Amino acid sequence: MDRRTFLKSVTIGTVVGGAAATALAAEKYFPVKVDQSLFETINRVKNPSNKTPLEKSHAPVLTAPQTVKSGEPFAVEVSIGEVVHPIGQAHWIEFIELDIGNEPAGRIDFQPRGYLSPKVTFTVTLTKESSPQGKVTLIAHQRCNLHGYWEGAADITVT
Repeated sequence: MDRRTFLKSVTIGTVVGGAAATALAAEKYFPVKVDQSLFETINRVKNPSNKTPLEKSHAPVLTAPQTVKSGEPFAVEVSIGEVVHPIGQAHWIEFIELDIGNEPAGRIDFQPRGYLSPKVTFTVTLTKESSPQGKVTLIAHQRCNLHGYWEGAADITVT
C-alpha cells in the first residue's frame, strides 16, 4: 500500500468514525426527538377555546390587571403554560421575556437543573406617553429547548 492510499483510507475512516460517534452521543445526551417545525416561527395559541396539550404547557400566560393608572407600579406575572412547565435536564425553559409593545421590559434566564419553576413576576410602571391611545399590549416570550419560541399577550388600559 502506498502512502497516498494509506492516508486516504485513514482520513475516510476518521471522518466516518467521528460522524458515528457524534450520532451516538446525540442519542445519549438528547434522547427526546425534537419537532424542528416548532423552531421555524413564533408559536402562538391558535384557538384559545380549544388549546392543544403543547399549547397548554408552553404558551406564556400573563396575569395582570386589565386597567392601571398612569405612573403607578403594578405586577405582571408570566407563567409558562396553564399547568406550569417542568424544568429538567433534558427539557427546560431557557428564558422568559416581557415586552411592552415593541420595547423590552425584562428577561429572566433559567438553568436546566430542575430546581426552578418557570414563573416570574415583573413590576411595571406605564406612563401616558407609553400608551398614546390609552391601551398597551404586554407580550411575553419564552423559549423551550425542545419546542421552540412561544408568545403570549395581554392588553392593558392605562388611565
